[in-house]
Amino acid sequence: MRQAVQRADGKLSFVPVKTHRSVRPVPIPAFGVRALEKHRAVQAAEKLAAGEAWKDNGLVFASSIGTPLEPRNVNRVFETVRAEADLPWLHLHDLRHAFATFLLTGGVELRTVMELLGHSTIRLTADTYGHVLPATARGASGVMDGLLRRDNG
Repeated sequence: MRQAVQRADGKLSFVPVKTHRSVRPVPIPAFGVRALEKHRAVQAAEKLAAGEAWKDNGLVFASSIGTPLEPRNVNRVFETVRAEADLPWLHLHDLRHAFATFLLTGGVELRTVMELLGHSTIRLTADTYGHVLPATARGASGVMDGLLRRDNG
């Protein structure tokens, strides 16, 4: 499904995504695929336990009866995990920033990061994550040094 969940008139409803860039493939690393496979097994058990109460909305992350997750509950679970990890400064949206920063630090091209984040322009990505780019540029100079160096020994 290509939709979002939004609160309207006090209840959660499905709405179209905000922009065409919201619909995009996002590659998932192997450890993420394994986590999703485990989650699918847990969800299958919840579906079985719920019986006829299960509302099949085709959601990957759903409540124990198949309905959209209540955002406050997602935040509560995140706060619990954050506290257990002793990260008092971390906010849920910081995970998006960490994702982008790790990719850029790892040498992933700015355009690729822009596409993964769904940014409309490369400038938005560069302006938001520009603090990471100097380290990447230093790494690029090392690559050039290695490519152009001649061993005269």
